Amino acid sequence: MKRSYVSISGICIWTVGVIYAVFYIVPPAQGLGNLVRIAFFHIPVAWVSVLALLLSAVWACMYLRTRKAEYDWRSSAAASLGFAFCILATVSGAVFAKLTWGAYWNWDPRQTTIFILLLIYGAYLALRSAIEDEEQKARIAAVYSLCSFTTVPFLVFIIPRYYFSLHPAPVINSGARIEMDTSMLVVLIAALIACTAIFWQLLNCRINSRQQRETASSGEEGVK
Repeated sequence: MKRSYVSISGICIWTVGVIYAVFYIVPPAQGLGNLVRIAFFHIPVAWVSVLALLLSAVWACMYLRTRKAEYDWRSSAAASLGFAFCILATVSGAVFAKLTWGAYWNWDPRQTTIFILLLIYGAYLALRSAIEDEEQKARIAAVYSLCSFTTVPFLVFIIPRYYFSLHPAPVINSGARIEMDTSMLVVLIAALIACTAIFWQLLNCRINSRQQRETASSGEEGVK
């Protein structure tokens, strides 16, 4: 309990420092001005959404190999958080689009592919809620998670690059070079660390909560 409190405090302090740096240290970007500050939220949540969906697929694979319920809980928790962070990435991207291009939604290639990704993982959550039998739910959800993640590299990294996009150039350009002011890069890395730490803390909270419920349920059945 004490360790958890310390870690949460550390994450909060780090995050506050990142927010301060975004607004008071990061300089305006050429062509974007102060709107570039949105990227220090948008990029980290987009990164975490991909990380979460990857973990969901890995734990789904481990469940299919071992049939241990713990891996199903982890896979489910990671997928639901990945879906939530994907929504945050979509919303922050829409805000940037409104301020830059005059409309929240332009069916830009990146907006279109992330919308498809939301539909795929929204269906995953709907599938889990529709099946009552726990073992059947875990098995079907694991297969779905594995199949779904095969679309992520294409929808996030490959397809958007084949079409003209209003989206600004990514941090790592087509020449595999990072074209970003040094202070911006340092703050972005700090923001990525903060967002990843927040995600990991939320993930552990969800998993621990599920384990406590299962333990309490087993105890009640034992008493009966």
